[in-house]
Amino acid sequence: MHILSIALGGCLRGEPVFYGITEDTGGHIAYILGEMRALARHPKVEHAEIVTRLFADPKLGAIHSRKREELEPGCFITRIDSGNRNYLAKDELRADRAAFTEAFIRELRQRDRLPDLIHAHFADAADVAAHAQRTLGIPYIYTAHSLGMDKLEATGTPCKVLDARIAEEDRAIARASAVIGSSRDECERQLFAYPSAQLNRIHRLIPGVSAARPTQIDLESANTLIAPFLRDPQKPVVLAIARPVHKKNLCALVEAFAPLRERANLVILAGQRSASNVGEREQVEVMTELLQLVDRHDLYGSVALPKTHTSADVAALYEIAARSRGVFVNPALIEPYGLTIVEAAAHGLPVVATKVGGPLDTISELEHGTLIDPRNIAEIGHAIAELLTDEERWSACSRNGLRNARALSWESYANNFVGIASEVLSSVQRVKPRGSKKHDKLIVSDLDNTLTGCTDGVDRLRAFLSANPDFAFAIATGRSLIEARRIVREWGIPQPAAWITSVGSEIYWSKDADYSRDRSFPCLAKARWQPELVDQVMARFPKVQPQPGYEQRAFKRSYFYSNADEVATVRSALRKAQLPVRVIASHDRLLDILPASAGKAAAMQHVAAILDIEPGCIFAAGDSGNDEDMLTACENAIIVQNHSDEIARLARRHNVYLARRSHGQGVIEGLEAHGRRRATGTVQLAIGDSR
Repeated sequence: MHILSIALGGCLRGEPVFYGITEDTGGHIAYILGEMRALARHPKVEHAEIVTRLFADPKLGAIHSRKREELEPGCFITRIDSGNRNYLAKDELRADRAAFTEAFIRELRQRDRLPDLIHAHFADAADVAAHAQRTLGIPYIYTAHSLGMDKLEATGTPCKVLDARIAEEDRAIARASAVIGSSRDECERQLFAYPSAQLNRIHRLIPGVSAARPTQIDLESANTLIAPFLRDPQKPVVLAIARPVHKKNLCALVEAFAPLRERANLVILAGQRSASNVGEREQVEVMTELLQLVDRHDLYGSVALPKTHTSADVAALYEIAARSRGVFVNPALIEPYGLTIVEAAAHGLPVVATKVGGPLDTISELEHGTLIDPRNIAEIGHAIAELLTDEERWSACSRNGLRNARALSWESYANNFVGIASEVLSSVQRVKPRGSKKHDKLIVSDLDNTLTGCTDGVDRLRAFLSANPDFAFAIATGRSLIEARRIVREWGIPQPAAWITSVGSEIYWSKDADYSRDRSFPCLAKARWQPELVDQVMARFPKVQPQPGYEQRAFKRSYFYSNADEVATVRSALRKAQLPVRVIASHDRLLDILPASAGKAAAMQHVAAILDIEPGCIFAAGDSGNDEDMLTACENAIIVQNHSDEIARLARRHNVYLARRSHGQGVIEGLEAHGRRRATGTVQLAIGDSR
């Protein structure tokens, strides 16, 4: 497979990359380099090619006028000469795009072999890719990185340039064979603000993180970089790394830090600047305001604003901040993902980050810091102070970051990208869809900790479904469809015929990489669902906090709780309000409220009815409280050995088999046991390898 990535903006080059040397040389450069290097090492990828503009500007580096730059075997940068050899900032690129597109397609026509797939970064690159698709038939995948719709919401200032960008992003979404987002917020909220977004084409891929081992880091160089600014360099370091643009909100950080000067030092890496290259207008404005704030609050000796830095300096400053028991801060008005937040985690450095955008997911998943309202300066300062002074919380966040960031690798990203690319190429080549098979049995399984957790179990499930084609397979999960698809892809779980998602409040049917919502479930007439009344009741329980907005679905309200008494009180209040709802508590912290006619059990029965499968031929497997109704209702229920305590009592029920094995191995064990138990012989299973 030959994968070609296009990115037009910024100074894209191999190491050393001078992040912040221009307004547009930011985190997306690290993303593209990490992605493509990992893809080059993937066994199914022959070539990982990056395409960008060729320009000649000695101040930015002679490398950008070189047509080809080798990064590592199989990975290289191709620079296209559009005829304009000036460096162009983001807002100037539009005028050059037609010439670039023509030169790019001319370059491709001269090759013996075309790329199999194009990966477009930002909407301008997607427009170029769309021309290549129409002209040469090459499909493309689109990654937005930073969407204009959210920028409009964050700034509240509409303008023609932003309106044009939003329209172009919508066209990119409409034409792409697949759309990739990094966070749940991006995939399930930001992208769906665009009219052309389609659920079946949106995928979440979590970027990797490259963190050098402490023994490889040159701390002396970084200490030399910041020492001239600091009166007492032994204080904890509050670190921020961001381009000097208004949306990064660095000035608010200086304001929030001012009362903390006695406790810590503030180090801000805000791009690259020099007397000969003062930067673009917005950069100059932000840097001027930062220096004015240092002066206004008399922060000399407590704030370091180095003019230049290298990638090695960045790694060293993460390490210095962590060793000083400091804090990393991302106060952006909107942050689509926030790669620096993950990099901080990999160094064991706790974070304070904006709750607007991707960090909402990242902090929740890595559990290494605090979310703040970026417009509330007092809240930013309080969150920093809390981490600086609460030693126990600092240590917990540091441990969590180190542990959880290990799972985020570019190799994992590459594996999943290749999976999506293979689906795209398969759909392009497919002549006609496969016909559906006839099934007379159904296995419905929870996802997290029931199927995941053991690759051998996944392999046995795949073998079982292959040996038993009369079995339909469905997944029932608390996750959204986009998240469930991500987990299925990452674990290599067989694709189900039906997806029961959001704790049994939604059903999707899949066929040939397409997904359609079952609009007949839950039945509106039966549901009598009044979410606004649920909201009113729940507003009386301030300690039961709502989960993020994307978890609030059409037929689901979701919260966090801290103890069983809260659940009992909520149930009582909803009952007194005479609301026909189902309250589901799971994992000792998740609380979901659904219509009484919804839930995993009802969804399982709905799927079986659509497939014309008898109740006695349904098998269900689970491990936690949100599986309880399904396990209770199913005649052939399976609880895996690694189940949570909240459903342990169900093991005494006659319809439940408690497996001795965990995860997928336990599911197969349960299927075998139920097969033996059914003396009538109506269920005969070809189990295969019974390890």
